Amino acid sequence: MVSRKDLGSWLEGAPSDQSYPGQRMGRPQTGPGSIARPGRRLVAFWVDWLLVQGIFLLLARGPLAGIDSVVLDVSQILVFWAYLVASVGFMGHSLGHLLLGMQVQALDGRPVGWLTALIRQSLVMFLLPVVLMDADQRGLHDRARNSILIMIR
Repeated sequence: MVSRKDLGSWLEGAPSDQSYPGQRMGRPQTGPGSIARPGRRLVAFWVDWLLVQGIFLLLARGPLAGIDSVVLDVSQILVFWAYLVASVGFMGHSLGHLLLGMQVQALDGRPVGWLTALIRQSLVMFLLPVVLMDADQRGLHDRARNSILIMIR
């Protein structure tokens, strides 16, 4: 009889013969240069989201008071996307990434640049490409642009 162990589990991630994510890429298991794990990525995403949310909350009580909530919600999502594109395109990381010691890089270690940031962050907004990860814990958004989120400290 086929068991769950035979089929694997989505909780275990993609099947792999490596002992840690990034091993076949020559990345260290921990420390600078290692692949950022999903927990850190999620915390960084929430830091960035709460930053933009907080700014809009203050603006909605002040200069933007009285504007339709749907317009504010759509504006918030667009500003969040623009913030991620600009910060990753210019510095290689958002504030959330920086606080948690991560940076988006090309596979060869170079900064990703504007085009990669634009495409990558546009895919991030759909969320599904982020959660579909390979054995190296690279989501479809990273695989599409040959980028990787690594630890810098």
